[in-house]
Amino acid sequence: MLSRLVLTDFRNHAELTLATGPGFVVLTGDNGAGKTNILEAVSLLAPGRGLRRAPLGEMARQGGPGGFGVAATLDDDTVIATGAQPPAIERRVVRINGAAAAATALAEWLTVLWLTPAMDRLFAATASERRRFLDRLTLALAPGHAVHSNRYEAAMRARNRLLAEDRPADPEWLAALEAQMAEHGSAIDAARRDTVAALAARLADAPEGPFARAGLTLEGWRDAGDTLAADLAAGRGRDAAAGRALAGPHRSDLAVTHLGKAQPAALCSTGEQKALLLGLILGHADLVAARTGRAPLLLLDEVAAHLDPVRRAALFERLAGKGQIWMTGTEPALFAELGGDAVRIAVGTAG
Repeated sequence: MLSRLVLTDFRNHAELTLATGPGFVVLTGDNGAGKTNILEAVSLLAPGRGLRRAPLGEMARQGGPGGFGVAATLDDDTVIATGAQPPAIERRVVRINGAAAAATALAEWLTVLWLTPAMDRLFAATASERRRFLDRLTLALAPGHAVHSNRYEAAMRARNRLLAEDRPADPEWLAALEAQMAEHGSAIDAARRDTVAALAARLADAPEGPFARAGLTLEGWRDAGDTLAADLAAGRGRDAAAGRALAGPHRSDLAVTHLGKAQPAALCSTGEQKALLLGLILGHADLVAARTGRAPLLLLDEVAAHLDPVRRAALFERLAGKGQIWMTGTEPALFAELGGDAVRIAVGTAG
């Protein structure tokens, strides 16, 4: 968990220091006060681009010096810091106990998962959005997943550029890039399928409750064992015409089913999709804790806003004891069912 969080020139917060504790951390305040900004800052303490996937330059406070910093002290006194400074504002810097580190190394220290209102329509969104969601779940169980994903994407981009050139591409260079895509693509597919299978089994065995149970499968491309490099080589002309690679783990999709109704999640109501997503996140948190012995840090933005008191109480009961959970809301009354078992922070409009 985080025991202390310090923001410097991040979004609307010029200087902000929060002291937190185990269990629930509740941030309340008016719309625009900067509650979600705080969650976004915490999400940057894990690999990736954070819960908004915004460019780093957009995170720097308007009217500030142009850069920003996020620093956190963990409960074992480890200090994790990240940020960016001009002129290299789009180059993220990470430090662990003062020493420079790669962003992928953050996965060894913290597992961070989030649920935001923008994710409520995940099941009706594009396949790329669901893959990113699945990769966040996978990263929590396999920290090396980020390295494989980054290297696969880099090799694929380089191959796409070569195929787009007017002159014939160097076949040996293409073959080397395709070999990298095959190596890392196989690892990506294996890690995703392990996550989907383990989570699907846990959700299937979960008791019925206020949050719908989801059935999960990974559809589309599947690693057939040492065939991707050959498939890519054979499909160079096709991929050049399409402007992208048409085989590989970037062609997979997470399919979700409402088990109680035997219906694809995309056809469920907005409320049912929200319940499915909540159930999925809660089941995954249990899986991470069981597998790693370390509960993930959960960021739940406006999670209680559209739940009735009964479901809010059920959610809080389900979350109790699952590590540090950050939640936001406009009204303190939304968290009345928590009683006194929470760190409550009123977020003002001035950072």
